[in-house]
Amino acid sequence: MTEQNKNIVILGAAESGVGAALLAASKGFQVFVSDTGSIQEVFKNKLLENKIAFEEGKHTSEKILSASEIIKSPGIPDKAEIIKAAKKAKIPVISEIEFAGRYTKAKIIGITGTNGKTTTTLLTFHLLKKAGLRVGLAGNIGNSFAELVVKDEFDFYVLELSSFQLDGIKDLKIDIGVITNITPDHLDRYEYKIENYVASKFRIIRNMDRSCTFIYGEDSELIQDALFDVDTDAQELPFSLEESEGVAAWGNLNRITLDPHFDISHDGHQESNLLSVDLTKSVLKGRHNVYNTMASALVAAKLGISARVIEDGLQDFQNAPHRMELAGVWDGVTFINDSKATNVDSAWYALDAIKNPIVWIAGGVDKGNNYSDLYKVIEGKVKALVCLGVENEKLINAFKGKIPVIQESKNVRECLQLCKDLAKKGDVVLLSPCCASFDLFKNYEDRGNKFKEELKKLIQAN
Repeated sequence: MTEQNKNIVILGAAESGVGAALLAASKGFQVFVSDTGSIQEVFKNKLLENKIAFEEGKHTSEKILSASEIIKSPGIPDKAEIIKAAKKAKIPVISEIEFAGRYTKAKIIGITGTNGKTTTTLLTFHLLKKAGLRVGLAGNIGNSFAELVVKDEFDFYVLELSSFQLDGIKDLKIDIGVITNITPDHLDRYEYKIENYVASKFRIIRNMDRSCTFIYGEDSELIQDALFDVDTDAQELPFSLEESEGVAAWGNLNRITLDPHFDISHDGHQESNLLSVDLTKSVLKGRHNVYNTMASALVAAKLGISARVIEDGLQDFQNAPHRMELAGVWDGVTFINDSKATNVDSAWYALDAIKNPIVWIAGGVDKGNNYSDLYKVIEGKVKALVCLGVENEKLINAFKGKIPVIQESKNVRECLQLCKDLAKKGDVVLLSPCCASFDLFKNYEDRGNKFKEELKKLIQAN
């Protein structure tokens, strides 16, 4: 079947879907885009400008099931009726990432993990760019990989890959793949089976060969367990906070050591291979960021980037918003926006990184969280919990008797005022919700932005 005769249907008309449509159209395919919601103006204009047929507010089954291949948005689950119908009709269903990978010869660096993947992706991109490499940034970070491949101007692509995006990978080869860590998350999408979620993450190594590199967090128990059942020909570079002969990177809050030529089948390290990277001037703080830095630095070192360039990059790196972001100081109380912390593990790292007394804001849509994992880190540190959500019963029951004061709020401004009243000078108010945001907000960005906006108004008013 020629490209002109091949009928590509794209489900979802946001960043990834419209990017896939633009790439498919540029390659001469017949393209139709379908979205059950309303299409944002910016994306609608791109479709109109490129004369790409689309529909919104519905899925027309006849048109969709006439496809030679379907590219679906990562937000559409496999259990959706239209996807089940497509699979029954034996129509291949792939992701935008898989589709875009067919049309570039650039090296692909794929980064996934339950926590830290955005910071690691942004830092990796920053380090490669700092070294003068021609590198593009895309994936779950917000940019369409497919749209970048239309012009294909880069030698490397750094892609943040969610488990949902990895689910749609079939033949794509990731040249350097990173799994930062794995902890329970999104289990509602994976039949509440952790093994399904882990398998999704490990799809990143699905098509690796001897030319590829697999970098992973050695200290993650779920990664360790999965490795017993995984076989790959790729070079393996595990990283850990603990130094041992079996890891390629290790370190602490002040310094990390890297061995990018590490061979997991041979014990020991050659001194001539080791790179030492000073972290004392890094803008990234906390143990969780030591892990993120090791992962990014291993990618950079594997590509021949020096320790000096890595150190320089760590000093002028700017992380994405809503990740341990200083939102403001109000009468000596520091407010931190960590709205991106939508699961227990990411909240644990935030709570662990702060040494001052904490008034903690948590709550939202629970994703099957086990809050007992936080009991040790909150002990003697969290003086009050303010639940910001619609349904707070599970959260309250989990921490009753563990945290001295627990209050509730469904309004950001009220929540901030409550926190200020509960805090003393030198305390930290931490928004690290543990939960998804969809009960009161559009997404975690909306939650974080409202937190910052209302805090600014309150500071100005007082």
